Amino acid sequence: MKGRKETGERVQWKPFFNLLNSEKPPVMIIAAVLILSLLETAAALVVPLFTKRLVDMMSGSGVETSVIVLLVGTFIAQTLAGGFSFYFLTYIGEKVIAGIRRKLWKHILHLPVSFFDSNQSGETLSRITQDTNTIKTVITNHLVTFISGIISIIGSIIILFILDWKMTSIMLSIVPLSLLIIMPLGRKMYKVSRQTQDEMAAFSGNLGRVLSEIRLVKSYNGEGLEREKGFHGVQQLFLYGLKEARIQAVISPFMTTIMMVILVILIGYGGVRVASGQLTAGTLVAIIIYMFQIVVPFSQMASFFTAFQKALGATDRIQTLLALPIEKYEGKSNTFLNADLSFQDVSFSYNHSKMIVNNVSFTVPSNKTIALVGPSGGGKTTIFSLIERFYDPVQGTIDIGGVPIRELDLSVWRSRIGYVSQDSPVMTGTIKDNICYGVERKMTDEEVVSAAKMANADEFISGLPDGYKTEVGERGVKLSGGQRQRIAIARAILRDPKILLLDEATSNLDSESELLVQNAVKNLMKGRTTLIIAHRLSTVIEADQLLVVENGRITGKGTHAELLESHELYQKLAKQQLRINTDSGI
Repeated sequence: MKGRKETGERVQWKPFFNLLNSEKPPVMIIAAVLILSLLETAAALVVPLFTKRLVDMMSGSGVETSVIVLLVGTFIAQTLAGGFSFYFLTYIGEKVIAGIRRKLWKHILHLPVSFFDSNQSGETLSRITQDTNTIKTVITNHLVTFISGIISIIGSIIILFILDWKMTSIMLSIVPLSLLIIMPLGRKMYKVSRQTQDEMAAFSGNLGRVLSEIRLVKSYNGEGLEREKGFHGVQQLFLYGLKEARIQAVISPFMTTIMMVILVILIGYGGVRVASGQLTAGTLVAIIIYMFQIVVPFSQMASFFTAFQKALGATDRIQTLLALPIEKYEGKSNTFLNADLSFQDVSFSYNHSKMIVNNVSFTVPSNKTIALVGPSGGGKTTIFSLIERFYDPVQGTIDIGGVPIRELDLSVWRSRIGYVSQDSPVMTGTIKDNICYGVERKMTDEEVVSAAKMANADEFISGLPDGYKTEVGERGVKLSGGQRQRIAIARAILRDPKILLLDEATSNLDSESELLVQNAVKNLMKGRTTLIIAHRLSTVIEADQLLVVENGRITGKGTHAELLESHELYQKLAKQQLRINTDSGI
C-alpha cells in the first residue's frame, strides 16, 4: 500500500493540519494551552531581567528581598503554567489521535475485500498504530514547544535589542548560516522518514503473516526461510535508521557548535565591554541567559521539524488509506427474501485479465437447493463471493425477485446470508462469543444452546470444563476441525439466514465428525434457499438441481439422474467417486 508520489521535494503540510482539524479539537482547551504557554514563556523572559537586577545589586549596595521574592514567584508561575499546558496538550493529542484511529478503523472495516486481497494485514494495521503514534508525538511532545519556542525567540530578541543592540546583532548574524544547512537536511529527513515508515509497515506485515501461519511454517521447516526474510527486514530498518542518524549527526553537533561559538563571542566581547564600563555585569548575565533562550528553542525546533517530517509522511499514508472507496451500504432494505436468486450473464475477473466467471446464468428457486460441482479452480467459490457482494461483476447482474442485489442495503443483504466453509473461521474468544458473532441482538443462553443442539455441538461443548465459556484460542486452535464446523453451523442457525451458502462444509473431516456435521447441515438447510459447493457428489445427489462449473462457465444443468445421462464430465466424476463410495460401504 503505497502513498502518493512526491512532487519533487516539496513538503505538503496542509494535509497534516486538515487531518487534525477534521477531528475538531476542543477550542477552549487549545485556547487554555496557548494562554498557559504564553504565561510560561513570559515568565521565562522575565527571569533574566530579575537576574540582571539581582547581579547588579549584589555588586553594588546589596540585595532587596522583593527581587528574590519576585524571582521565586516567577519560577513557580513558569512551573505551574508549563505543567498544566503539557497536560492539556496531551489531552488534545490523545483525543485527536483517538478520533483518527476510530475513523481509520471504521474505514478499514468497510473497505472491499479486494483491498485485503492485495494488502497485508500487518501493513494496514501499522497505519492505525505506528503512523497515528507518529502524529501524536508531534502534537504532545513538540507542538507547544515549537509555539512557545517561537515566542521565546521573538521576545528574547526584542529584549536583547533593548539591552544591547551590538551584541544582539553579532549573535543573530549566524542564524542565516544555520538555516542554509538545516533546511536541506529537513527535506532529506522527510524522504528518509517516509522510506522508513514504508519499510516498517512491510516488516510488520511480514511478521503478522508468519505468526498467523506459524503451524505451516513449522510443519514445512520454514523457520530458516522466514528467519532470513525477517533478518532482511531488520537490516533494512537498520540501514534507514543509520540514514536518519547521519542527518542527525550533522544537525545536532552543528547546533551545539553554533551555541558554543555564540557563547564564546558573547563572553569574550561582553567581558571586554564590562571591563571598560560600557556594560554592567548583570546585563551581560542577562544577555547570556537570553542567548540560551534563543538557542535552546532553536535546537528544539530542529527536533520538531524532524518529527514533523515523519508526521507528514504518516499523514500522507493515512490520507491515502482514507481516500480509498469503501463498500456502498445504502440501498433498499426490502430484500425480497422469498424470491428467486438469479445470475444473468455474469462475468468477473480479479485483475481485469482472465475471466474467473464467464457469462454465467442460472436461477436458484426460493427454498430450493442448488449444488455447484466440478473441478477445482472453476469459479465456484467466486460465485459465492459475488453473492455476498465481496466483489461486483464486471458485467451482468445478480438479482433477487428481479431487483439487482447491488441496489440493496448491504448490511441487510449480508445479514440474510449464512456462510459455512470447509475451514470455517473461529475468532479468539469463548465458544458462546463465536456462536453469537454477528448477531445484532443479545441472545439468551437458551437460544445459544438450542442452536448448538441443532448443530450437534451441544454435547461436545457441555463436555468441556468451562462449557460455552471455553476459550477457543487464536483462530480456534483448541478445537478440532469438526468442532469448528459445528460452531460455524450453530452461528449460522442463530443468524437465521434466508440464503445459505455451504462451501465444502463437510470435507476434510473424519467419518464420525462428517456424519455429525452432515446432520447439522440438514437441520440448517430446512426452509432456506441453499447453494452448495461440493467436490464429492455423494453429498449433493439429492439437490433439486446440480450445476457443473468448468473454467468459469456452466456446462451442465439438471438433476443427478439427468446429468448422469447427458454430461460427460459429470459421468466421469460419478464413475470415479460413486464407485469408490460403493466399494467402501458409504
